[in-house]
Amino acid sequence: MNLNNFLEQSKSLLKLAYPILIAQLIQNLMGFSDTVMAGRVSATDMAAVAVASSVWLPLILTIYGLIMALATIVSQLAGADKYHQVAKASFQTGWIALVLGLSLIFLYYLLAPYLYPLVTLEANLKQLMFDYLGYIIWGGPGFCLYLVLRNYSEGLSHTKPTMIISIIGLVINIPANYIFIYGELGMPALGGAGCGIATAIVYWVMFFSMLIYILVSKKLKHAPLFKQFYWPQWSEIKGILALGVPIALSLLFEVSLFAVVAVILAPFGANVVASHQIAINFSGLVFMVPLSLALAVTIKVGFAVGNKDYQEAKTICRYSVILGLMIALFTAALTLIFKTQIATIYTTDTKVIELAASLMFLAALFQFSDAIQVISAGALRGYKDTKSILVITFVAYWLVGLSLGLILGVTDWLMPAIGAYGFWIGFISGLTTAAFFLAWRLRIVQQRFERAPCV
Repeated sequence: MNLNNFLEQSKSLLKLAYPILIAQLIQNLMGFSDTVMAGRVSATDMAAVAVASSVWLPLILTIYGLIMALATIVSQLAGADKYHQVAKASFQTGWIALVLGLSLIFLYYLLAPYLYPLVTLEANLKQLMFDYLGYIIWGGPGFCLYLVLRNYSEGLSHTKPTMIISIIGLVINIPANYIFIYGELGMPALGGAGCGIATAIVYWVMFFSMLIYILVSKKLKHAPLFKQFYWPQWSEIKGILALGVPIALSLLFEVSLFAVVAVILAPFGANVVASHQIAINFSGLVFMVPLSLALAVTIKVGFAVGNKDYQEAKTICRYSVILGLMIALFTAALTLIFKTQIATIYTTDTKVIELAASLMFLAALFQFSDAIQVISAGALRGYKDTKSILVITFVAYWLVGLSLGLILGVTDWLMPAIGAYGFWIGFISGLTTAAFFLAWRLRIVQQRFERAPCV
């Protein structure tokens, strides 16, 4: 390994990744502020926000995964010096986003009357949950269109706007929550459901903020977005969907796996569920670091592939995995050293703290496989190889990870059931499987490009 080259590549990757990381953390802060501010009204309001968010987030993350395809397309076009084609691809993705955003509104009003009687929650909690969803969906089109503009900018290696606009979103979110939760400035006091209106407003503010940035930024003039208008073109849309749908489903598999495990663990008692949730929540925060790095890898690999510099793409992949493992070593060490202190941030219950701290050892191991698999997946997206990610993640997460988790966690087939520990061993096994096969697939794709330089 060439140390100077490694340091240069690491600096370039981190320069792209850190604004994305900050943006992701700010998105989490928005969810945190919603929960805290709703909780000051009542536990029911806080629970309503939590339950509604558990419905909303998988939907919006799936759409996010689909629109992520645009960053790959734009980065490859930029690498090939085909900036004149960037606007066309962005418009076609925009049409997809608009349809998806409007579909959220349509489906809510179509299905809510039928789903409402089926939801077995306390009456006030259920009403608040549905009210929250009924408000936030009006921000869906704005957020979907924002994602298009974000991926256009990130595909051109401009990630700082994402960070800045996320900060704007947080600054709007907190006072908007205050107004609609507590009924200030003449608004009705909506309790936890008011967070839905505040978030919808934030989504539209983020969209318009990004739109204004793109219109005035000199850094994006080489790939003008609005110089020409493009109507929907099915051939283009079909290609975007072929690239984006596997990414979206891969994200859905991962998000839904953790949700399913939380439900399966419910019979083990509140302490087990709470400790598991602490470990998962903290792991999710740590995961943002390799995820942000993976998004940067997608952009850089896509640019190199578009430029037909396949050796450079290969070098980026190799160095990014090494960097990811170095970061994982650091975060895993912190997780082990401060496992008890981390648990005490979430709760004061000594039994929950003890169990959560013991799960942190597994959470630390989790981080190495997680880094390799997410960075390998990011590199594959840069090569536009997304169907393999879908197949590998489904097999690894659901067939290997969940199956082993069930066997160890709730059955006595191999040993007495070990509850949450069994599922965490399943997580590690699933992620290790994904890491191995995604890295293997990445090597195959690299060899294919090297043999066919005119791809």
